Amino acid sequence: MKRRQGKKIKTTFELVEVIKNASPRHRKPGIPVHDIGYKQLARIFQALRIAVNDELDSLKEGVNKAWEMLSPGGRLVVISFHSLEDRIIKNFFKEEGKEKKGKILTKKPITPSEKEKKENPRSRSAKLRAIEKI
Repeated sequence: MKRRQGKKIKTTFELVEVIKNASPRHRKPGIPVHDIGYKQLARIFQALRIAVNDELDSLKEGVNKAWEMLSPGGRLVVISFHSLEDRIIKNFFKEEGKEKKGKILTKKPITPSEKEKKENPRSRSAKLRAIEKI
């Protein structure tokens, strides 16, 4: 907060420094103070992107609109890339199934094979779910 009062944060590098300085000082022995790894920073930037773009509400809205437009017998297939997205899709499909408005086609999500993960590392977190409108 002090950093923003003195000067605006203009670059991602400046934001990384703010995050490092704000990180907990009590860490595991042997890990230097402010040693935030790539994964932690990636999660922080992902959370910021999700919040700024309102991605979760946009996903809910998009799935609802797609479902409304779908004719009986039509299928809705969604690929999610992280657990927050997947939970929204799973719950939406479950609700439509409970109300007998849809038949879930994928009891468990379809995930990429080891071969696909090697060929396309970005696919590693993908989960595909499908439902058919009744």
